[in-house]
Amino acid sequence: MIAELLLVLGGHPSSLFPKDHTIHPSFSPLLHPGERQCIESLGICGFRYRTIQRSCAQLQSSSSRYVSAICSQIRHILKDEYETLVISTEEKVLRNDANFVGSRSFVPLSSIRATFAEWDAPLASLVTLMEELESRKDIQPGPLIDLLLERSKTGVNRIASIFTQLSHAVERVWRVQLIAFIVHGSISAVDPLVSESYAFLEGSVPSCISAQSRDSILYIGRAIATVKAAKWQKQLPTTLALEHAKALDSVFPDDQPNFDRVISQIRTSVSEWLWMNVLTLQAVEEAVDTFANYFLLRNGEFSLSLIREIERLKISRLTVRSRSTTMIREQDLNLALLRASLGTTAQHDPALSHLRILLPSGPLRPLLPSLGGALTNSLSQSTASPLDSSLFTGALLGTPLQLTYAVSWPLDLFVHPTELSSYGALFSYLSALRKTHNSIHTCWSSLSNTQRARRRWTGLGEGGTAGDLEARKELLRCGWGVVRDAGWFLDTLLGYVMIDVVDVEYGRLKKQLRSQGGEDEHRKHGSMSTEPSTTSVHGKQASMPTSRSTASNLGGPTLTRLDFTTLRQIHATYLDRLLTGCLLTNPEVTAVLASIFEVCERFVAQVERWGGDILPALLFEGSLKGGDGEEVGALVKERRAIVIEINETLHDLLITFYEHLSSSTFQRPFASSSADASKSMAMGGHTTFNMSRIPMPNASKSRMPSDKTESMDVRRHVERLMLRLDFNGGFSKFSWGKKGKNDDILGDLAGS
Repeated sequence: MIAELLLVLGGHPSSLFPKDHTIHPSFSPLLHPGERQCIESLGICGFRYRTIQRSCAQLQSSSSRYVSAICSQIRHILKDEYETLVISTEEKVLRNDANFVGSRSFVPLSSIRATFAEWDAPLASLVTLMEELESRKDIQPGPLIDLLLERSKTGVNRIASIFTQLSHAVERVWRVQLIAFIVHGSISAVDPLVSESYAFLEGSVPSCISAQSRDSILYIGRAIATVKAAKWQKQLPTTLALEHAKALDSVFPDDQPNFDRVISQIRTSVSEWLWMNVLTLQAVEEAVDTFANYFLLRNGEFSLSLIREIERLKISRLTVRSRSTTMIREQDLNLALLRASLGTTAQHDPALSHLRILLPSGPLRPLLPSLGGALTNSLSQSTASPLDSSLFTGALLGTPLQLTYAVSWPLDLFVHPTELSSYGALFSYLSALRKTHNSIHTCWSSLSNTQRARRRWTGLGEGGTAGDLEARKELLRCGWGVVRDAGWFLDTLLGYVMIDVVDVEYGRLKKQLRSQGGEDEHRKHGSMSTEPSTTSVHGKQASMPTSRSTASNLGGPTLTRLDFTTLRQIHATYLDRLLTGCLLTNPEVTAVLASIFEVCERFVAQVERWGGDILPALLFEGSLKGGDGEEVGALVKERRAIVIEINETLHDLLITFYEHLSSSTFQRPFASSSADASKSMAMGGHTTFNMSRIPMPNASKSRMPSDKTESMDVRRHVERLMLRLDFNGGFSKFSWGKKGKNDDILGDLAGS
């Protein structure tokens, strides 16, 4: 009987259990209930073992290498632990071990049952696992690892140990795929982790991999694969690839802290190698110049030409009679982009071919500026709302419009989509300001021309009868006041943005690149020592390319070297300072500026509707007082009400703008100027100096003393704007909108 039970436990068939683990009916009456229970329990244990062995034999030939790894590991565990227990138990029985053989003559079934009781729960768990694997035809490595890790979280020590070993077996296979991708840049044809477009396939990554590590894995693999596919002159050094492979082989993905650390170190070393060999300083400077010229409008003639081309496109679509050609599409705007470059310095710029204008809402009919609707109510609502980066996207066309840049390899290692969105927000804001400024100047020219033409016939007055003269004069002076105040404000704001912010920050960035990059170029040509440094990835010293990060040389002499990480940090700081200096991080000020632009466009549209003049012509119907006793003509009264309402609204907005600007300077100063500019627009804040700033990783500690000075420089931007606005005491000494006749701070140009 004992020999038969040991054979059953070893997975052999027996006549004791003709079916499953049920005792044969002929033996059942001969056994004590306790003996029958012990025999059935041992039969269940043997039956589960046979079931697991049979399932492993069937799944071993599975097309999934991960399932095959599980089957191999289960067989290995059962052979080393369970089968060894069966053999050792039989050996003890044959040797008359006192723990199994009583009085050297009989073996209690309870002793055998107690010996194998510890395998009841593990074998049951393994049977459940094999049934689940058999029920799934195609199981991805990500969910499979998650399943094994989840089942290893149990209080039964043997079950936790078994499922941890199974998880590590699958992770080893997954890690081989990972090493092939991020070390050699190759994608397996069987069970690949990523697609041909370098995106993770569904279910290919376990949930224990953090989002940061996932992004780094795609970044590293894509970079290595692209360098190999491009057959670059310099490839990743073999020693560095071996070091990365050893580092990955030393950690499991479920060990999240250490795995993240290794991936982060590999990304840093690959980034530095790319910066030294692929993405050169010249390419970075060309990209910075391109973004400054087209997104920051430093190429002034091209930006003005683009604004005029878009206006011409709107007018042409409004005047055609064919309904099918009234729509404006993206290809029309991109054609206008090329036309705008003709005759400018951008005509022969190869970077122009990468610029594209997008219409997120799709093709549309051109829209004209709104001529009605008060803005005071909408202003109170907009200032209370969080920052909306789309406030200025519809300024050029009347509908959201985005300028984007097709970033290609290897520039995409330096410019990410989040930074492109920041450049797009800056372009929308600056182009809205430039268009409004141009519209006000055009309106000024139109009013001047009509004034000269009218004075040929009216002399020093405005024409009309004695009763109409004062009303027409008041209307004209009020209209000139609107265009004068709007022009002065837009001149001041545009001068501040383009000179004090864009030019200053652009010059600062170029100086940083040249001062730090110049030393690197000098180092490349052998004028300085270029001995490779030793960098440890997983605790061991290995030969690595020279690290030019100041953060990695804190132990030695402090050198200003430009590595890839520092380059990203400098560019992020540059974008952050631009967004802050242009007031885009202050939602209240931004909302007021959008309202000011809208009021200016509304006034210009009214003047265009009136034929380019504030006053109606003397021969127009309703321009003079009527015969029913009216003191002023109906047309003059109508225009006077519109102009006064626009004038009051503009002055209220200017006062609100200055108040918000003044209050922002009393908030706490900048915490750090080395912030991630890509997050500034998304996170927003209630004031210019109360933004959430996230330092870049691996930030250089040697730059900390200068950060405080740079923070104060950013704060000085707003102070310069306030000095420009209040240079003549316009805000601090006078109350706009309530001035007397002798309180005109900008002079009276109505009679000019």
